[in-house]
Amino acid sequence: MFIQDLLLVVVDVLKVPSILVGLVALFGLVAQRKPFPDVIKGTVKTILGFLVLAGGATVLVGSLTPLGDIFKQAFNVQGIIPNNEAIVSIALEKYGASTTLIMAFGMVANIIVARFTRLKYIFLSGHVTFYMACMVAIILSVAGFEGVQLIYTGSLCMGLIMAFFPSLAQPHMRKITNNDQVALGHFGTVGYVLSGWIGSLVGKGSKSTEEMNMPKNLSFLRDSTISISLTMMIIYLILSISAGKEYVESQFSHGQNYLVYSFVQAITFAAGVFIILQGVRLILAEIVPAFTGFSEKLVPNARPALDCPVIYPYAPNAVLIGFIFSFIGGLVGLFVLGQLNWVLILPGVVPHFFCGATAGVFGNATGGRRGAMAGSFANGLLITFLPVALLPVLGALGFNNTTFSDADFGVVGILLGSMARFMDKNMITLAITGVFALMVVYNLVARKKEAPQQEEG
Repeated sequence: MFIQDLLLVVVDVLKVPSILVGLVALFGLVAQRKPFPDVIKGTVKTILGFLVLAGGATVLVGSLTPLGDIFKQAFNVQGIIPNNEAIVSIALEKYGASTTLIMAFGMVANIIVARFTRLKYIFLSGHVTFYMACMVAIILSVAGFEGVQLIYTGSLCMGLIMAFFPSLAQPHMRKITNNDQVALGHFGTVGYVLSGWIGSLVGKGSKSTEEMNMPKNLSFLRDSTISISLTMMIIYLILSISAGKEYVESQFSHGQNYLVYSFVQAITFAAGVFIILQGVRLILAEIVPAFTGFSEKLVPNARPALDCPVIYPYAPNAVLIGFIFSFIGGLVGLFVLGQLNWVLILPGVVPHFFCGATAGVFGNATGGRRGAMAGSFANGLLITFLPVALLPVLGALGFNNTTFSDADFGVVGILLGSMARFMDKNMITLAITGVFALMVVYNLVARKKEAPQQEEG
């Protein structure tokens, strides 16, 4: 009982990004034998940066959540709303213990994968790791896994997932950040890479979203905080007017004039983005130097994989463009699903912001404004159609009116579900173990080949 309680406490700690990354910073600074004041300063500043980021995300989500309900009222549509937090909260009642164990041992597996294979990435976004562990637990349990085999297979699967997706995004991350120090740790990677690829196809000669040639009288729009505020005001006002004065004032503004409420929510959204950007800058200043010590001791040459807002400061205008065009993609996808008489996936405002914004930055890096628009639009379509294919593999949970939202959940879930359909559980365990073993062997062979070349050099 004591061990189980201790494990729950450990997992609760690991689910909180600020504490998880703070521990990594602490370990790294101690490993570098930094003076005690520097260790305290670096650790506290890292935790502070993540709390600032989380605070900004809370402000932003608080202003976005009513927008989704106002949209449904304005256009009178009903369907499934993808939301990671909602589906996980439902699933934990039945799959809580397996989720907890798979996450804890999955993070250990991530370090092992990074240490012994070529995927040198340590995934530090604890909350999305918890969501992915929950989905893996659900699908493997539905496939008949239980006990030690469930935890072993799920944990090794998590270790591979947590190293693979950052490696997939890293070529684009180098282009965005102009260095190779930080990786992306967020499970919308397939959509981001798709956006970057589309940007490279359509964006030849297109200027960056950050190069805005404004008339002198409109120069204030170069400030991303102002442009975000004004754009969100237009969106909020259009939807609030469409939903109706009575609905907005009775459900959300609690008697405050619905136009005033819309104005305040739009500014609040911009404030959330501003806070996130400040938090990211604080984190990057502390975690990269501290992580050097961590990686030198445990995983040489490893990179920290951080949550998606880490790239927002590199292209703030692309963040807004990405959100808008991803949401438009979601609306187009909703229309197509209606025409096909398939399950309706409503565009969740929160996933379309975080994933769409990130897709916009990726698309801008390879194709400027056109890349940001087209790439994030494609991301919006992707996170509309993938949940439809994911629903059948979630067992009874597929009948709830919510599901996992981000692209990688769909890809991993459909892959694991397909394996469960055509293979028995022992074959699945063997296949996942075999993939890890082959990656270790490849790493050893490649290192032996590189050694003589380095000696000759």
